[in-house]
Amino acid sequence: MEAQAMLAIFLPLSLGIAAFGSALGLGKAVGAAMEATARQPEAATKILVSMLTGCAFIEALTIYALIVVFSLSGKIG
Repeated sequence: MEAQAMLAIFLPLSLGIAAFGSALGLGKAVGAAMEATARQPEAATKILVSMLTGCAFIEALTIYALIVVFSLSGKIG
C-alpha cells in the first residue's frame, strides 16, 4: 500500500480516535467535578478552576492532533 493511501485512510481515523478519547476524558472530568461540587458546595470555586484547567489541557491535545492531521493531509494529493 502506498504512503499516500495509508495517510488518506489513517489520518481521519486517528482524528476520530483523538476526538473520542477527548470526549471520554471531558465527560469523566466534568462528571467528577459535579460529584465533588455536590459533596462540598463550599469548594465549588476551587473545583471549577481545577476542572477548567484539566479540560483546557484535554482540548489542547485534541487540537494538536487536528493540527498534525491538517499538516500531513497536504502530503496526500
